[in-house]
Amino acid sequence: MELTTVLDTLWILIASFLVFSMHAGFAMVEAGFTRAKNTVNILMKNFMNVALGLLVFFLVGYGFMFGKSAGGFIGTNSFVLSISDPSNTQNFALWFFQAVFAATAATIVSGAVAERIKFYSYLLYCVIITSLVYPIVGHWIWGGGWLQQLGMIDFAGSTVVHSVGGFSALAGAMVLGPRIGKYNKDGSSNAIPGHNIALAALGVFILWFGWFGFNPGSTLSASSPAIATIAVNTAIAAAAGAFSAMTFVWIRYRKPDASMTLNGALAGLVGITAGCAVVSPISAIIIGLLCGIIVSISIDLFDKRFKIDDPVGAISVHGICGVFGTLFVGMFAQAEYASLAGFEGVSGLFFGGGGRLLLAQFIGAISVFAWTFGLMLGLFFIMKKTVGLRVSREEELKGLDIEEHGMEAYGGFQIFQNY
Repeated sequence: MELTTVLDTLWILIASFLVFSMHAGFAMVEAGFTRAKNTVNILMKNFMNVALGLLVFFLVGYGFMFGKSAGGFIGTNSFVLSISDPSNTQNFALWFFQAVFAATAATIVSGAVAERIKFYSYLLYCVIITSLVYPIVGHWIWGGGWLQQLGMIDFAGSTVVHSVGGFSALAGAMVLGPRIGKYNKDGSSNAIPGHNIALAALGVFILWFGWFGFNPGSTLSASSPAIATIAVNTAIAAAAGAFSAMTFVWIRYRKPDASMTLNGALAGLVGITAGCAVVSPISAIIIGLLCGIIVSISIDLFDKRFKIDDPVGAISVHGICGVFGTLFVGMFAQAEYASLAGFEGVSGLFFGGGGRLLLAQFIGAISVFAWTFGLMLGLFFIMKKTVGLRVSREEELKGLDIEEHGMEAYGGFQIFQNY
């Protein structure tokens, strides 16, 4: 085996391990932002996202995503990783990298539907998104599909991963309805604080660290000259997102809210993911600053204006910032950075490229929204009318840990709940 192939395979695997670690981050963020009586349920959903996601993506998802294209819409072969032979170790590494991405898209929904969804219904959702919904979007943009042919750039997945997860989260939260006690009869919103901000902060640090596999790893090559720039853009976009979110809520509410600051960092990460390889570090800072403000406004709108209960802000962080991150590529892409990642002659609106790239990004974002939200809205509605989607009032009040799993996360402690 050539040295280049060995190094590329090693780099892909290292990046995959980093992305795998992000699932611990998601679990900690969601557990920290929700109430103690639902902690076991949150952990089980995140754990099974990985277990089921890897199995389903191995059996069918990878084939739908990277198999021979049927009209640019869906892959038609390579199921059960059938294109591999034992000596093709690089292909196994590519599968692993893409599989942990698929599980990441699935786990985004967990926080938005927290504290009220039936566990077995959530498992069914997980199978559908990793086997069909996510792989088809991935084929459109990364597998030689019609959006890739159109010229859309989503380098590491602001749309493929994060918008798919965010739009699915929106569908689930809408069909489920808000948690008991979230809204008053006059429509005003009640805060339902998470039980452990320390866990949430730990989760964000883990996610930030894992993102250095998510974005730089998407080069799929240890010798890519874009890796260092991508890492820098990833780091400073997150920093800018945290800063702008903290500053925005500090000015607006007179307090530097910790939960919004944490979500600001994640918003910056999501926002830079599409364009991390094609924008300059200065543009990455601007994107992060904008996403920190966007996520703060979006969380308030969904909570207070649209009455959609999202306990962790997943819809805004991943769905809304995923869309804006995708659009920002069409504005901030610069040819000198894009060429390092293999995108020759690519420039955005602000750097002399005109509106062509921005139009491709817009078409991609709208198409993925229509596909993902439409399909998942239908799925959640069908589950609601058949197998059931939401736990009973009594189960929700008591907590899903006891009712769904027969155990508590904090045995021996008396947990007082407001609702």
